[in-house]
This record gives sequence, C-alpha cells and structure tokens, in this order.
Amino acid sequence: MTSNVIRAVTLNLFWLATLIVSPKTIAEEVILKATVLGSGYVEPLPDKYGASILVEAGSETLLIDAGRGATIRLNQIPVAFDAVNKVFLTHLHSDHVVGLPDLYLTGWVLGRRDTALRLWGPKGTSHMARHLVNAFDFDVTIRRDKHTRYAAAGATIDASDFTEGIVYAANGVTVTAFAVDHGPVKPAFGFRVDYASRSLAVSGDTRPSDNLIAHARDVDVLFHEAFAPEAYSAAHPDVPYLVIKAIESVHTTPTQAGEIFAAVKPRLAVFYHIDPGETFATELRRDAGLTYDGPLEVSEDLMSFIIGDEIRVQRPQ
Repeated sequence: MTSNVIRAVTLNLFWLATLIVSPKTIAEEVILKATVLGSGYVEPLPDKYGASILVEAGSETLLIDAGRGATIRLNQIPVAFDAVNKVFLTHLHSDHVVGLPDLYLTGWVLGRRDTALRLWGPKGTSHMARHLVNAFDFDVTIRRDKHTRYAAAGATIDASDFTEGIVYAANGVTVTAFAVDHGPVKPAFGFRVDYASRSLAVSGDTRPSDNLIAHARDVDVLFHEAFAPEAYSAAHPDVPYLVIKAIESVHTTPTQAGEIFAAVKPRLAVFYHIDPGETFATELRRDAGLTYDGPLEVSEDLMSFIIGDEIRVQRPQ
C-alpha cells in the first residue's frame, strides 16, 4: 500500500471518528453551574446551612451570600478555598453574612489565599469589612508576622458598596444587582448572573418585587426565597402569631412565588432559603402550583444545577 493511500485511509478514519464522537463535545458546550451550599433559614440545623450559592462560570468562581456553614460545604464539594475570593452579599442580615469570617480566615490559613478577599455588598458592607478585619487582628498578626508567615495580602478584604446596576464584569461573566423589597431592611438586592447565553437570578430576601421580575425575566434558573407560614406555625407552635405575620410581611409566600415564576418564565424555578422538613417542601410545591405550572425544584444543601443546552440537577450524595 502506497504512502498516499495510507494517508487517505488515515484521514478518512479520523473524519469518521470525529463524526462518531459528536460535532459538539461537552467541553465545547457553554456551562453555567450553581451549587446551593446552604438552603436553610436562620435556624442552626446540621442538614440545612445558611443561605449561600456558589456560581461557577468559565474561569470565574463567585459566591452569593455567606450564611452559616458555607466554608464547610465548600470543603465537601470540594472547592479549593483560595478559588473562592469573590463574594456578593444580597443584604447584611446576619444569616446571610455570618459565614464570612470563616471564609475570610480559612481561605487564608488553609487555602493559602495570597490576594485580598473581594467583597461586594450594599451600603454598610465596607464598614462591616473593616471591623471584621479589626476583630481578628490578634490572629492575623500572629499568623502573618510571628509564626506561619502567611501572605499578608490574603489577610485583607477589598470591599465595595454598590447600588443597582452591573457590579462585576470579567471573563465573559456579568453580575447585575437589582433592588428588592425586604420591608424595613434597606438596602436589599438580588443578583442576575449572565455568562454567554446562560443566566441565573437569585432573589435574596424579598417580598413580591416587580423590579425582580423585570431583571430576572427569561433567565434559565431563578432561585427564589419563600416563607411557608402554615408549615412554620405548625413546626414552631411557641412562636406568637403576630411574629409569624411579621416574618411573612417581608418575605414571599409560596403562592406569591408561583406568580413570580409565572411572570419571569425561567427554564427552571428553584426554591431556596427555606425552612426544613418535608412539610415545608409539600406546602411550597402545593401552593406554588396554584399559580405556576412550570418546572420546579425545592433545593437541598449541596444540590447543583448545571445550566447548558439542558438543565441537569445533581442531588447531594
């Protein structure tokens, strides 16, 4: 067999193999991934940590809120601590930020982060960050100057207060903040993340918000909070009725959330930042179904949503 014939046969086999593999591999597909690190509410529970969502898009790794246990969940995935150095806060309620000191210090000590932790949040965020660094001055001084000599820059926080609009854009990823209505808690925001042709939105804490609908419309996945008053009252009989009504007044009921999902029309709607237990999940699905008939998930800690041509849901092991 001549060399030309061999070459022709080789090229044809290569062409055939290319067709068999597929003209579009998974590596070429644009993927936006979101992992719910914490799906819970204020109550400290081992199976539902505080509100926190990890977003991975291309070379960007972003954290939206840092509720209780966020660092533990990152370690379970696992994601390298030094890779998580961009944090976006919806508002400054403690259950959305109480995991921040752990992320700040553990990312430096164990993750060997050698750059500042970048932090974006509403008015008051920079003030909080300065006091956070001051609070751990003893620990930082020992580890930085007298003992393990970790990188000084990694023990700093570069914080920025934002208003509504684009707050971050790099490497094809855009993060847009939009104001939401959390009653007297002002300012409070949700986020929209866009990456190529993929998108997601996170409500933060809010009662029904027309501004959220306007900014989240037609996203691939919408993560929305919900407060189920009937299930909450049954699970917490010691909580006075007026307190439950006060909580409900600054959050979104499942029925209201269904109306929001119907208006936004995401490819997938997801409840997050919710109370625990099957009773709550049942009420969420039942009441949202009164006003919304599209795809719906009730999130759990470590549940991932892989947004591509299809949306794949990975449940925790």
